[in-house]
Amino acid sequence: MSTNEASPERIPDPDNPEEPVPDVTPAGPDTPSVPDVPPGPSIPDVPPVEPEPSPDPDITPAGTRAPTIEEITGYTEGGVPTFDSVRDKIERRSGVAIGMEELAHESAAGRTLDEQYEDRKKAAVDKLDEIRRSMKST
Repeated sequence: MSTNEASPERIPDPDNPEEPVPDVTPAGPDTPSVPDVPPGPSIPDVPPVEPEPSPDPDITPAGTRAPTIEEITGYTEGGVPTFDSVRDKIERRSGVAIGMEELAHESAAGRTLDEQYEDRKKAAVDKLDEIRRSMKST
């Protein structure tokens, strides 16, 4: 058997290598040494605190039940939205719309638009009154 490492039939034995495995070289007289680390502060022994026993998560208190898939997702098993989920979505959207309208009216641009609207509304009422007066006089 050949000891050539390029030989495909040779399988190395990790327990008995043919060549010595390079190991850590011991420090010599001219090798720098690592300084000793000073000891840390003394920490007194403190006994561990026993945690309060928590109720078993597998045991549910009387009168409670786990939520159903419909309650969690808002959809039935057939993929139809539940009434509660639709109502919540509508309420959320209307709340957002009302809030955005309030914010728009509170901004400087919103106040300017409100003033312009009121001016136009007043001008329209004045014009309508003028038209009514002109029709009565004829």
